[in-house]
Amino acid sequence: MKDYLIKDISLSSIGKKKIEWAEAQMPVLLMIRERFSKEKPFKNLRISLCLHVTKETAVLARTLREGGATVYMCAANPLSTQDDVAAALVEDGVHVYAWRGMDLRSYYQAIGYVISFLPNITIDDGADVISTIHKFYYKIDSEDTRIIREAVKEISIEDLLKNILGGCEETTTGVIRIKSLEKEGKLLYPIIAVNEALSKSLFDNPVGTGQSTLDGIMRATNILLAGRDVVVVGFGRVGSGIAYRARGMGARVTIVEVDPIKALRAAMDGFNVESMKKAAGHGEVFITATGNINVIRREHFELMRDGVILANAGHFDVEISKKDLEELSIRREKTSEHITTYILKDGRRLHLLADGRVVNLACGEGHPSAVMDLSFSLQALSAEYIVKNYDKMTKTVIPVPEELDKIVAIMKLRSMGLEIEEMTEEQKRYSESWLMGT
Repeated sequence: MKDYLIKDISLSSIGKKKIEWAEAQMPVLLMIRERFSKEKPFKNLRISLCLHVTKETAVLARTLREGGATVYMCAANPLSTQDDVAAALVEDGVHVYAWRGMDLRSYYQAIGYVISFLPNITIDDGADVISTIHKFYYKIDSEDTRIIREAVKEISIEDLLKNILGGCEETTTGVIRIKSLEKEGKLLYPIIAVNEALSKSLFDNPVGTGQSTLDGIMRATNILLAGRDVVVVGFGRVGSGIAYRARGMGARVTIVEVDPIKALRAAMDGFNVESMKKAAGHGEVFITATGNINVIRREHFELMRDGVILANAGHFDVEISKKDLEELSIRREKTSEHITTYILKDGRRLHLLADGRVVNLACGEGHPSAVMDLSFSLQALSAEYIVKNYDKMTKTVIPVPEELDKIVAIMKLRSMGLEIEEMTEEQKRYSESWLMGT
């Protein structure tokens, strides 16, 4: 098998500069790398990454490699790879199997390649590697598993599982998938839910995705958000971050939500809250952030105005029904690299960005490096935790240990030149007493 499969190794010098720029914004991960370089916690271990191949991910890959790991990497999305970064990583000794614009066959083959090296630790963004391993074990036959099987045909699932100590999952979609496996009693190895850590979920999801989603939309369309009628579908961690930042840029924001508590929170935060059917009639820009299927579909497209922009911030291209768009259209045109325009039978035009995939990565560069410093520091420390504790871990979804979460937050504060107050011994005793107020 080839050591790597990328678009063009000659792009490496450009990618190296991008990675160095990201490293300057990721001081916490660099501090962890410095320790890893001395202690080598991953010596003689293989780590498979299924992540978006960006300059920020490259900083994580370099850190793991500095810690002694042999690193294999595939993309978490066919449209998110930065080809120059992939080339730079290959020159650093990382085995990368990814390029921007992969077809689905190449995408699934690449997942097979990183699995075929019998990883000791898997790190996912969306759980594609994790779910593939489980599909093989439970003999789930599908197009993706048949393609992947071609790449790993000489590997037995038993050998694969013997080598795996544990895994980490980066995003909400992936955590939902692995929790489903756990609920059914089918999870085959322990997974740390990095997405659930406070240093990740409070910053990466609302702040990082909030900013980068709008950045991706504006890069693709160059629209002015101020005064626009923006509809955000979903008011969870990601959707709320998008909504706050869109409002901060002058947009008029409507929230569509199925959860009454989240809808109430949106209303009390001053957002307009409506059903999808009602919002479809007036919205100009629609952004989905639910992780669910067909949240914008035929009945909504039929009500939309001419020139509507449709974008998905979620991991998979299922939230905006492309099937319904196709059936309602007389033709479609590639308006630009990132915009597909569907011309409906009555002449209305609906513009879909990034083929309905993760708009922040497909049309932009993803999260700012400073935010990913938190998330990838947690990934690095969680991987180290697996190495040190795998013999005590059960086949469950495991939260990031609280002490790791706080370590990352403290290191980030220090890197920003900030310090926090400490309680006195008297205050500690008081806060733990049932005799408060006396």
